[in-house]
Amino acid sequence: MSRRRKVSTTVAPESLAYLHSLIRQGRARNLADAVDLAVARARRADNRARLERDTTAYFARLSSRSQKEESRLEAALDQSLDDVDFDG
Repeated sequence: MSRRRKVSTTVAPESLAYLHSLIRQGRARNLADAVDLAVARARRADNRARLERDTTAYFARLSSRSQKEESRLEAALDQSLDDVDFDG
């Protein structure tokens, strides 16, 4: 585990209740782990939002020729996925 830094702060009662619920559910061993878990979830959500934003911007900047090529690749991938047995 990485070295921890001491943090002293106050939180809203509902935030503290949420952190304690993570401990009760066995998802965290203690308050520090619960905070780490909540922060990790927030960071993942931020990363997904940034990826979505960047992907949208990428496709918005494509030339019409590149958009046609992307569409062709999308169709080829879609067709090839029909042959994949994800359950097998």
